[in-house]
Amino acid sequence: MEKLMQYVWQHRLFDPSRLTTVDGRKVRVIDVGRLNTDSGPDFFNAKIGIDGYVWAGNVEIHRRASDWRRHNHHLDPAYDSVVLHVVEVADTPVYRTDGEEIPTLVLSCSPTFRADYESLVAHSPSQSCARYIGDFDPVLLADWISSLAVERLQAKAQRLHDWLELYRGSWEEVCYVAVSRSLGFGINGDAFERLARSLPLRFMQKHADSLAQVEAFLFGQAGLLVEGEHAGDDYYTRLTGEYAFLRNKFGLTPINPDSWKFFRLRPANFPHRRIAMLAQYIHRGFNLFSRICEADSDEALRAIFKVELSGYWTTHYLFGHASPESSAVLGESAIDIVLINAVAPLLYACGVSTGNEAMTDRALALLESLRPEKNSIVRRFASMGVGVNSALESQAVIQLNNEYCQAHKCLYCRIGHKLLARSAMKP
Repeated sequence: MEKLMQYVWQHRLFDPSRLTTVDGRKVRVIDVGRLNTDSGPDFFNAKIGIDGYVWAGNVEIHRRASDWRRHNHHLDPAYDSVVLHVVEVADTPVYRTDGEEIPTLVLSCSPTFRADYESLVAHSPSQSCARYIGDFDPVLLADWISSLAVERLQAKAQRLHDWLELYRGSWEEVCYVAVSRSLGFGINGDAFERLARSLPLRFMQKHADSLAQVEAFLFGQAGLLVEGEHAGDDYYTRLTGEYAFLRNKFGLTPINPDSWKFFRLRPANFPHRRIAMLAQYIHRGFNLFSRICEADSDEALRAIFKVELSGYWTTHYLFGHASPESSAVLGESAIDIVLINAVAPLLYACGVSTGNEAMTDRALALLESLRPEKNSIVRRFASMGVGVNSALESQAVIQLNNEYCQAHKCLYCRIGHKLLARSAMKP
């Protein structure tokens, strides 16, 4: 497997005293080069000593030397810069396009290395390295967790930067989509994002003085208003009529109502209540991003999202079904989710965009101050011995699970790297 060979080469997991070309010349690896993830040779700008001469160029790695010809490298001038061909099996010599032979090195490592790697990635993420994490150096583990948290925040910030370009530099529009997505609390996050992206904030701001019209915009665009349904519900009938007018005025097409999920959701978390909450933010004059930037404490940030529903939504979780009157505000844990998934990424993205380190530091400090999320991923890593004491750390283990464990990228995980490096260096 070439990926494993590249990994061994990149991290120098070989005995440097035993390197020779197939024709017996001594090889000294001065610089392994830079891994190339695009087309062309595998490693750029390597420096290789062969029998006392130093060659600067590229390195190509194959499982078998005959793969060189099978991949048509002998016809591609891009591979004429290769100064060393690294293989596991040297079954044939290889040549540049002008017929000159390229030095070939057979690179071998521990016979157990491949088996250990295959064993690691073959197990489910909950089993692959669970038995090792408890013995992992706590300092190295803490450093990896910190890196993962920043990696996840950067990925979220990049998505916001993409939206910023789409919305022509409007941070309020970006904030509107980000907050909308966060109100989906994971299970309905995609649906909320589709809703927000299908309905520009500027359309609703023209009618923001009327809460009923803002709700008509949102519920209609969500596909949750169907003419003729809930005939005995006067409020539903009013919103349906309002949306018919607004849809025609702005040329809107609602999203698929099947996008919304209700299975295993508590009524308080049904999307209807969350859409009504979003309508309140817009009705009050959607300047959330400005207020987020001006907030000087965590409590000030929380206060932004403490909006209470009134009227119809104090006694309804769905249209047409009255329920006992209940609290119609976002709870503390719900606000935490908005702060984690919308506010911190917004602060970080804006800080990166404007070069304001105080904002990026504020985003990280906010995550450090918040309680960790409660979900199956966090619980699993906690049971494996990974301390999760803040939202920063819960975001880190979610990143580890989603981008490394689930993808079986053990070679790129620091925990997997330590385990495999130890195996590769065994005699």
